[in-house]
Amino acid sequence: MTREGVDLSFLDLPEILQIVFYPRKSHIKPLAPNAKDHFIEVEKGIKIGCRYHTIGKDCPSLLYFHGNATIVDDLDLFAPLFNNVGINLFVAGYRGYGLSNGTPTVTNMIKDSHRVFEGFKKIVEDYSYRKSFFVMGRSLGSLSAIELAYNYQDDLQGLIVESGPSNNLKQYVSSMVPLDHPIWRDDSTFLNKVKLRSISKPTLIIHGEQDSLIPVDEGKELYENSAAKDKQLVIIPNADHGDLFIVGKEQYYKAIREFVKNYS
Repeated sequence: MTREGVDLSFLDLPEILQIVFYPRKSHIKPLAPNAKDHFIEVEKGIKIGCRYHTIGKDCPSLLYFHGNATIVDDLDLFAPLFNNVGINLFVAGYRGYGLSNGTPTVTNMIKDSHRVFEGFKKIVEDYSYRKSFFVMGRSLGSLSAIELAYNYQDDLQGLIVESGPSNNLKQYVSSMVPLDHPIWRDDSTFLNKVKLRSISKPTLIIHGEQDSLIPVDEGKELYENSAAKDKQLVIIPNADHGDLFIVGKEQYYKAIREFVKNYS
């Protein structure tokens, strides 16, 4: 059960999990001098490997949940771009990904996000860093990010959603989970768009104009459903699902920089 009581166990069937998750183990390579690995225990014997890329004690910290085909190591290349705009970047993985042990399921991905958030705040406190927290989720990671904003918005300065779905896994598992299942109802708090109706914190939504995996209309639907008074939708021209931070690099990082600066 998630914190709000939605039972997701029916999504944990092997035939669904092989569509949702593509776990890879961590690369063997040295860390940048300003990066450190942390392991957050989410249940007895299960730890999630995370990496904290820091730039300064007075800078805000952003908890980042990556996509389903990415691992924490992959963000090493992009972390300096966050650091360069004054953001301490904390990248969190999932069970079975990178340095994490265990096996990923939809249920434990959502459940673990709560433990990861608690661990993230504790680590920031242990560093004696500024308590200014943002959460960001890319693609599948948007489910974790929005889950946290839905439950802990008083602890956050803002929410960033990149290439996120409004209807979560609906288009991918509809052949296995009927479209008339309660999980897809317009009031189901499993859905990103429904949770956003209760999130009033500043919200930034970034989406690729030519996204072939999660169409840009889903990004627009997220924006339309957001209850935030201060919200922004940034559509990167000519960008697909996996290249918007490259195709629209300047626009992408400018939007994140200004958002975090404005609300930190």
